Amino acid sequence: MTDRRPGPGELARLKREAAEYAVEFIQSGMTVGLGTGSTAAFAVRRIAEFYASGRLRDIVVFATSNGVSREAEKLGLPMLGEDLPREIDVTIDGADEVDPDLNLIKGGGGALLREKIAAQASRREIIIVDEGKLSSQLGTYFPVPVEVLPYGWRSQARYIASLGGDPALRMLSGADPFRTDQGNLILDCGFGPIADLAGLAHKLEARAGIIEHGLFLHLAHDVIVAGRQGIKHLRAVNSER
Repeated sequence: MTDRRPGPGELARLKREAAEYAVEFIQSGMTVGLGTGSTAAFAVRRIAEFYASGRLRDIVVFATSNGVSREAEKLGLPMLGEDLPREIDVTIDGADEVDPDLNLIKGGGGALLREKIAAQASRREIIIVDEGKLSSQLGTYFPVPVEVLPYGWRSQARYIASLGGDPALRMLSGADPFRTDQGNLILDCGFGPIADLAGLAHKLEARAGIIEHGLFLHLAHDVIVAGRQGIKHLRAVNSER
């Protein structure tokens, strides 16, 4: 697994290339969802450049985390209210792992709940990744983040373990647990390669105390992959949306 990913400098270049390719799909007058994470951050800056230059006019953006909202405001982008008063035309976001059917694991940045709300409210969900995020089967390289209420969270950890997962409470650099923008905790759950994605998603959704999970199934319309050989544009064929 150590040779799957490029070095830091090349990785940043690939992320930027994927983001710049994806931003070309945004048109003036659109409502644009802004994803959370290092790859999506390149897209936010590119959108701001186009807006400031007049290349994109009359757009409004919807942020998927408090951090992205602060960055977008600092860059001068007009913001849509958090109550999401209308549908999103295009959301550009990253992912932690992508399978051949364009199913995703997301949540490495801790914004999985808000990102899934935006994805489900979007007419078009564009995912941008470097080629190291591609996988033959989700769970092979990345755990499934699961957002849980702090109240009774150890019960949810035991439940996830009963499903074959290995839950670990996400921590900050010190002794404090990571908190989402909603004040919840995240369990990073190693399942290994997941044979039944829909079945696992259903079991996680059925449990009280589990707020959301990082399996994004049939939500991506496009995946833009930047690699050493250039950009690949993957399109969903059998999307349920």
